[in-house]
Amino acid sequence: MKHWYAQGGQMLVEVLLALAIMSLVLPALLTGIVATREGKPQQMQRLQATAFTREATEAVRSVRERGWAGIVTDGQYHPEFSGGLWNLVSGGETFSGFSRSIDISSVYRDANNAIVQSGTLDPSTKKIVVTVSWTTPRTTIVDSMLYLTRHLDNLKHLETTEAEFNGGSKTNLVVTNVSGGELQLIPGGSSDWCAPNLSMNPTVNLPKSGVANAIHAIEGKVFAGTGDNASGVAYATVTLTNANPPIATILNTFDGYKTNAAFGDTSYAYLATDNNNKEIVIINISGVSPTEVGDFNAPGVTSGTSIATGTSTGFMTSGSTLYSFDLSSRNGSRSQIGSISIAGTGKKLVLRGNYLYVVTDSSTTQLHIVDVSNPANMSVIGQASVAGSAGADVFMNADSSRAYLVTANSSTMSEFFVIDTSTKTGDRPTLGTYSTGEMNPTGVTAVSGNKAIIVGTGGQEYQVVKLITESAPAYCGGLDIDSGIRGLASVLEADQDVFTYIITGDASSELKIISGDPGGGVVTTGTYESSTFDAAYTVAFNRFRARTTQPAGTSITYQVAVSSAISGSCAGALFSYVGPDGSGSTFFSADTNPVPLITVGAYENPGQCFRYKAYFSTSDVSVTPVFSDITINYSP
Repeated sequence: MKHWYAQGGQMLVEVLLALAIMSLVLPALLTGIVATREGKPQQMQRLQATAFTREATEAVRSVRERGWAGIVTDGQYHPEFSGGLWNLVSGGETFSGFSRSIDISSVYRDANNAIVQSGTLDPSTKKIVVTVSWTTPRTTIVDSMLYLTRHLDNLKHLETTEAEFNGGSKTNLVVTNVSGGELQLIPGGSSDWCAPNLSMNPTVNLPKSGVANAIHAIEGKVFAGTGDNASGVAYATVTLTNANPPIATILNTFDGYKTNAAFGDTSYAYLATDNNNKEIVIINISGVSPTEVGDFNAPGVTSGTSIATGTSTGFMTSGSTLYSFDLSSRNGSRSQIGSISIAGTGKKLVLRGNYLYVVTDSSTTQLHIVDVSNPANMSVIGQASVAGSAGADVFMNADSSRAYLVTANSSTMSEFFVIDTSTKTGDRPTLGTYSTGEMNPTGVTAVSGNKAIIVGTGGQEYQVVKLITESAPAYCGGLDIDSGIRGLASVLEADQDVFTYIITGDASSELKIISGDPGGGVVTTGTYESSTFDAAYTVAFNRFRARTTQPAGTSITYQVAVSSAISGSCAGALFSYVGPDGSGSTFFSADTNPVPLITVGAYENPGQCFRYKAYFSTSDVSVTPVFSDITINYSP
């Protein structure tokens, strides 16, 4: 009995093992049998489908060769042969067990003209997908994709030279030749900041023989301090007439202090002094004779080094501390509101809204951004640590999105830095740098036409830098003033004139006024209308791509016009300018755009004659957009 049970158990194991092997082998055998039975029919179906795909593709090409209109409308089609010609009929088709469709869709391109999923519509290129499918013996799809253009070799017209731009019509624009030819808004104060001169502009001899070291300017007035030694007056008000160049006259002076920095408005001047009891002195300048009316005494035995004021609050630095003080009244001893430590001795303060930009002589953190919305609880929320020496001065552009910082001279590092301050918090990045050579910078400002001016002592003391490309500021002109320049200021006047005011080490003419060659005032808008491009015959104008530089606060928009020739000539053609929707009230804002392929009034595309308009705008008079070239794509 025991032997019989052992045999039975062995047989059961063998049966189970056989079943397991069959479960693995049978599916493969069955699949092979099915594949063998279907292989020949499936192969034949695929060959037929490939032929049907090729036939549809050639049908689309044939339709396209007869005219672009045959494939211009997106949708699904199928080919039909009639009257000796291929035509595309809406919808797919089913025949002999096959389904076939031709899908036509639009094509988009990026700024580099590459085809992308989303971008600028290319009205002269279409994507074609031919699909053939069948279900017997197995469901299968064969497809083919191709791109067709309005013409196999689209043509282009390029405008980029000085001569080409001078052929158009300009309003408030000037053609320059920095890189072969560009358009930009007319600079103010001079037609060429890169060619400064002293010969035609006045100089002012401040009283006594002190060395000037402090300057601030508003329209019609310059506030100057001569505190580098005890030989000069503490302060002088210089009035400026609204002439070109202005006539400068000393209105009045004030003495009794050694001045380190000066600030002013229409009625008061504020001096940062060496007096340990009156680090800030407030002077009423509304009358004939300046009168000291108030002061601020910072804690400790120290000196005032920089000053800026708002409507009811003053800010000053003393050593490595920033103080806020009460200016609800200008009279009497003003009380402290708050204080905060900074990285080094304060060198310059610029107040813009709720933010105070503080330059320090630290070589590790040269610029602080301080939130002063609550003067009693000021806080450093951002900073710039540049690869340079101690901070010296800063100029903030109109919307405070850029800081132009200068630092002390270095034999191994740059001294001028373009800093992105569009965001106020955290470490602010450096966008571009420039080396002043042997000059040790003391001041910086920005003027119209994408230019910055840096002044200092040693080397070439007055240097003009182009800011067209922020990442690569470049020298474009300057002046040698061997006595050295201690500071500068610039003012945009109501009539749009701009001059720079500098204080120098020249004891007989400390204050000097500088401009480039005489020119008009600053403009904030301008228009360019191109000359006519004659394509020689009727073509489809597809798209245009402009190459521009548009700093923060500036813009260039466009309109286009396409017209038919009159008796084969563009000489008498009428031009109607339109934007992206084909109306005269809209404007293209991107630099790469399709040209509307429509006929509306005098606007006719396809046409033979083409023009464009470019509209320039800036909200910051120190910068201008720059138009470098335009490429127009068209097809016969």
